[in-house]
Amino acid sequence: MPKIDIAAIPERKGAGYPPPFDLPCADRVRRRLGQAGGLADFGVNLMRLPPGGWSSQRHWHSHEDEFVFILEGELFLLEDGGETVLRAGDAAAFPKGSGNGHHMINRSGEVAVYLEVGSRSPDDLTTCSDIDMMSANADGRFVHKDGTPYA
Repeated sequence: MPKIDIAAIPERKGAGYPPPFDLPCADRVRRRLGQAGGLADFGVNLMRLPPGGWSSQRHWHSHEDEFVFILEGELFLLEDGGETVLRAGDAAAFPKGSGNGHHMINRSGEVAVYLEVGSRSPDDLTTCSDIDMMSANADGRFVHKDGTPYA
């Protein structure tokens, strides 16, 4: 496989959530490594999360497995069962369909860097645990849990 020029991959800042749900994730930065390498079955993202930032809204996936590996820094993983500290060298896995809402928060004073890996199922539905929001991979729109779109 050809080497990927990471510096040449565009940085995408924020999460694309509708306001006000976008604010906690506004400063996160993603580089889509898998996409740059031409991968179709799963995605690999290099993520940078500044102090105070959230990785996402707390969520779970119906048809996608998800995995994170911490490269630098310290993050707090929040799940239905509580909080766990993740440091460089730690990993966490989230099986599809578990219903276990999760996200990470950077409560440290340093930028955290991690890899985010997930399958790309067109049937996936992402459900947010703490707010009235979900999104289907089929169209990428964020909607209320009753299906009505955000304005």
